[in-house]
Amino acid sequence: MKLNADYQEQFSKRHIATNESDTQEILSVIGVSSVNQLIDETVPENIRLKKKLNLPKAKSEAEYLAALKQTASKNKIFKSYIGQGYYGVITPGVIQRNVLENPGWYTQYTPYQAEIAQGRLQALLNFQTMVSDLTGMEIANASLLDEATAAAEAMFMQYSLRKNAAAHTFFVSEELYPQTIDVLKTRAEPYGINLLIGDHQLVALTDDMFGAIVQYPAGDGEIYDYSNFAEQAHAKNVKLTVVADLMSLSLLTPPGEWGADIVVGSTQRFGIPMGFGGPHAAYFATKEVYKRSMPGRIIGVTIDSAGNYALRMALQTREQHIRRDKATSNICTAQALLAIMAGMYAQYHGASGIKAIATRIHSLAVLLSDALTKLGYKQENTMFFDTLKFNVGNLVGPLHAEALNNESNLNYKGEEITISIDETTTLQDVETLVRFFAKVKGKTLNDIDLEDIKENIGTNIPEILQRTSEYLTHPVFTSYHSEHEMLRYIKSLEAKDLSLCHSMIALGSCTMKLNATSEMVAITWPEFSNLHPFAPIDQTGGYMEVINELNQWLSEITGFAQMSLQPNAGAQGEYAGLMVIRAYHYDRGDAHRNVALIPASAHGTNPASAAMAGMKIVVVKCDERGNIDVEDLKDKAIEHKENLSCLMVTYPSTHGVFEESIIEICDIIHENGGQVYMDGANMNAQVGLTSPASIGADVCHLNLHKTFCIPHGGGGPGMGPIGVAKHLVPYLPGHSVVDIAQQKSIHAVSAAPFGSALILLISHAYIAMMGAEGLTDATKHAILNANYIKSRLEQHYPVLYSGANGRCAHEMILDCRQFKNSGIEVADIAKRLMDYGFHAPTVSFPVAGTLMVEPTESEPKQELDRFCDAMISIRKEINKVEAGESSKDNNVLKNAPHTVAKILASDWSYDYTREEAAFPLLYVSKSKFWPSVGRVNDTYGDRTLICSCPPIEEYV
Repeated sequence: MKLNADYQEQFSKRHIATNESDTQEILSVIGVSSVNQLIDETVPENIRLKKKLNLPKAKSEAEYLAALKQTASKNKIFKSYIGQGYYGVITPGVIQRNVLENPGWYTQYTPYQAEIAQGRLQALLNFQTMVSDLTGMEIANASLLDEATAAAEAMFMQYSLRKNAAAHTFFVSEELYPQTIDVLKTRAEPYGINLLIGDHQLVALTDDMFGAIVQYPAGDGEIYDYSNFAEQAHAKNVKLTVVADLMSLSLLTPPGEWGADIVVGSTQRFGIPMGFGGPHAAYFATKEVYKRSMPGRIIGVTIDSAGNYALRMALQTREQHIRRDKATSNICTAQALLAIMAGMYAQYHGASGIKAIATRIHSLAVLLSDALTKLGYKQENTMFFDTLKFNVGNLVGPLHAEALNNESNLNYKGEEITISIDETTTLQDVETLVRFFAKVKGKTLNDIDLEDIKENIGTNIPEILQRTSEYLTHPVFTSYHSEHEMLRYIKSLEAKDLSLCHSMIALGSCTMKLNATSEMVAITWPEFSNLHPFAPIDQTGGYMEVINELNQWLSEITGFAQMSLQPNAGAQGEYAGLMVIRAYHYDRGDAHRNVALIPASAHGTNPASAAMAGMKIVVVKCDERGNIDVEDLKDKAIEHKENLSCLMVTYPSTHGVFEESIIEICDIIHENGGQVYMDGANMNAQVGLTSPASIGADVCHLNLHKTFCIPHGGGGPGMGPIGVAKHLVPYLPGHSVVDIAQQKSIHAVSAAPFGSALILLISHAYIAMMGAEGLTDATKHAILNANYIKSRLEQHYPVLYSGANGRCAHEMILDCRQFKNSGIEVADIAKRLMDYGFHAPTVSFPVAGTLMVEPTESEPKQELDRFCDAMISIRKEINKVEAGESSKDNNVLKNAPHTVAKILASDWSYDYTREEAAFPLLYVSKSKFWPSVGRVNDTYGDRTLICSCPPIEEYV
């Protein structure tokens, strides 16, 4: 036997599931001799890349993780007292291991199919209840992207609700965090909203103001009694948003009790690591009267077909795919996984535990304040929760040096220093701070009696601002305080949810591919998870190496000059790209260019994002084959030539086709003075074969949570970085705290300079381990698998669109509209798939009454066949209805999904057997996933909207 010392496992062989023999069988069914022949018949020759991607040689999993450990060591984990919205936390191990690190939670999809998502829906309802309780507000949503963008959403909601159309001024307290003010500037600009930034104690509120926003506690730590300010605002019909620290609200009077209309903030302090800026779940709470204007998703209580308690996403008519350019926001991705963790943190600790943590934080802050005051430093915050402010004059230099000597990061603003205490701060940490502050004064700890200060510690919060109302009283927050109880609760919810652990999730446009364990490992390494986003640059070498490499690799893949990794969701990437285009036009003196051409087939976030960027939307027709109607595009481009800003185009098209005329389309836009924005939702069909730049695009966002393997997490986190051509690089987003500005940067679009930086590690790992060849093979196999499903199903379901050679790209649309004649809706097929153990493909998008199917490259032939067998079996069930053999209104599809309770019920009044209902194919009986509720009743839930945990009696 010969020694094979150079052997290393190829990660790509693990990621791409189809082996060589299965590939040959698939090719035979499709009717081609090779994968390359299929690609030649699918991807137009004129857009194909002429050379391979220039990426580093692929690493094995072991090699990559060893190298990443070396990179991680370049990050210095100093004790962080920077605060400013980011704090050290202790993530309970039971939550870290069983949620954050558990594919049963992180590989779920957004809960559009409620019957197989009851676990995460309950967890999100718990989150909403937690937020409502702590803020004192009536209704909360199921998370937003970060604190700054939540504040921007609040501003825009207030703007939309204004009664005085002439009101265009929004008061912003100068004591908001600078990154929040930065994002508010970005969002305000396209709408001509005037931001009046100043002191809330001095401002004169006027009739031309529609809203105001303050921070509680304020950015530098001071706690203000805003009750009089709230009264003055309401007297002028000015709505008030409060950005509140959720941990502090266990001790402070909640904003809902002194007049807030909207309360927003971050739940990062509830067990979510800083992660160099994210991901963290923001919260948004308001009065129930504003429920139909609130951005994002809301989880609501309803009943199922048997009248039992059930949950689903409520008020979905606000979704952007329905309202398009009239949508209240462009939100598509939220932060579900992080919201679930934050809610579980509250469950694990309960009201008394949260209060104990907050009290300990406050007590240590008081101790530090008293000790430093005795050393001769003047603490300027008269009332505070966790943050102290000192004007130290010319001592700032020596204090900075001593802080670094003691591996501590303070927050510096000129001669001012703020120090923020958090959950991880210990008595020893306080002593260290006092010791080096004393040293700078030429003193020691012996000059003050620290033990006496400890013995006489009190509170700095006046009685009028101390919370007296109860919170977290529901049994869901009082029942799971031991680890065993919490573990069983987490597992009980997980068991109600279908994820990639169970079966493929063939969602068109959403690319639910393998999130490999080796890609996920590093997100819990302290070198990455415990870094503050505003840490000094010389402490972040490891992160910057990863970020710079990822920027280079994504630039190579897209063909663009540079990326911005700041947008932390796909729709936010759309918005950022359009704002960059807008800045480009303005800089050239073309401010009048505000028309965006958008195909009728576009994802709903496209027109919503364009509207948010202040653009006028002009819809372009699609032809009978689903392609952009080039003549209509040309006519409209010429008609709007003087004002044309851009075209928004998805490629391959939303209909799953590589349009042959794409280069001509881009040329038409450029000839008429516009820019081409490409939606990167379908990038999984491009990587290594073509690129946005080779097609002719100027800017493109990438869904890293699709093509580049960041898990969907039950509805987030996501990342939506943008790549741009060279002429747009100067306009990429900057940041008010960390210097990442280009020559003419727009203001920030996210709170942190690199968005949700922690999860960039996942995409970095994927690209590094796949290499150029692996990435290209992945694209080819995504197209291969899609065409295999098309070949197997097109004799049973019409495939709505295909390319010039009859091929689809990486996804296809199955037309189910003809079944309506027999009373079968596409939703019935979606619900029936649950009985077969599958999550439905994308329902009624981009065409009503259809299913859009995308298998991805990481599904093996066996799984593809299982899905096809299920769809063919369902078609036979429809045949029975069409032939009159099954009742039109009482059949196996209309009654789906079938729960255990339904199958075991003594009364069985259906014209099909229990076995046909529950075990329609042999494979189902071997591994059955049972939906935990029957078909949910959306109408009932919206009529009686309940968005927090109802009394325990209603569960029984």
